[in-house]
Amino acid sequence: MDRRTFVGLTASTLLAGTPDSIKANLFNAKTDERITVRFLGTGAADWDGRDERGELRRLTSILVDGHILIDFTPTDKDMLPADCHPEIIFYTHSHGDHYNPSAALKLGIKQVYLSQTWYDIAKDEFEKAAKELNLDLPVITPIYIGQQITIGDLTFTPLPGNHATDHLFEQALIYLIEKQRTRILYATDTSGLTATATRLIGIDAHQKGTPITALIMEATIGMGHDSDYRLFTHTSVAQIEQIVRVLTATKRYTPSIGQPVYLTHLARTLHGTQAELDANLPAPLRAAYDGLEVVFQAD
Repeated sequence: MDRRTFVGLTASTLLAGTPDSIKANLFNAKTDERITVRFLGTGAADWDGRDERGELRRLTSILVDGHILIDFTPTDKDMLPADCHPEIIFYTHSHGDHYNPSAALKLGIKQVYLSQTWYDIAKDEFEKAAKELNLDLPVITPIYIGQQITIGDLTFTPLPGNHATDHLFEQALIYLIEKQRTRILYATDTSGLTATATRLIGIDAHQKGTPITALIMEATIGMGHDSDYRLFTHTSVAQIEQIVRVLTATKRYTPSIGQPVYLTHLARTLHGTQAELDANLPAPLRAAYDGLEVVFQAD
C-alpha cells in the first residue's frame, strides 16, 4: 500500500460518521494548501537539444498550479499539458534562456510580471515582438523586492538573487511562492541566497520567522566543479548541501517527511546523466527532470 492510499484510508476511517459538510471542510483545508509545480525545463543555458549522451534538458521553466509560469522559452512548450493555456508569467531576469517575448506572446500570455529594474527594456522588446507577430500586447507590470503579488490563493514575493546580466543595474529575482502554510523558495538564477532574501523570507541569522517548507534551487555547478568561474553568479551542489544543512538544523526549513530538495538549471558540461545524478547526489538533494510534476504541501 503506498503512502497516498494509506493516508486516504486513514482519513476515511477517522471521519466515519462525520457529517458530509464537515468532511468537505476538513479535506479542503488540506487540499487548499497544495502547490503543484511542473518542471517544464531543468537545463542551464548551455543546453541546445539532445547531447552526445542522449540526455535532453530544456531551458529552465516551471508551471505553478497549472496556470502560472516562471520563465518560458520556445524549448519548454512541448512540456506543457495539452489542455494547459497559462496567461500569467513571472520572469526572474532577462537572460535568453529564461526570457523570450515572442514565445510568451505566441503562448497567449496576458499578464507579465518582472523587476522594475529592467521594465522599460522589457516593455520595448514586448512591443516590438507584438508588432512583428501582429499579436496583442500583454499587461506588463513592474514589481519590487518584497512586494507580495496575490493571484487567487497563491502569493508570489520577488526576492533579490545574486546574479548579473547584460544590464548593469538589473536586479535578478528569485521567488517565494505561498499558499497558506506551504512556502516554496524557488531560487534561480543566483549564487547562494542573499542576506536581503533570507531576511524578507524570515529565515536569516537574526530572526526566525515562518520556515520554508520546500526548496527548489539552481545547481548550475555540479559535484567536483567547485572551482568553476560561474560560482560568482550561480550555485554549486556543495553550496546547496551547506544551505540545506544549516536551514534544517535551525528549523528554518521544515519539509514534509521524505520530500527532496529539487535541483534545477543544471549545466550540461558540469553534471552527469540523470541516472548518474539519481545514483550519486547526497540526500535530500534530487535532480529534477523535464516533465517532473511535484505536489508540495506543508505537514
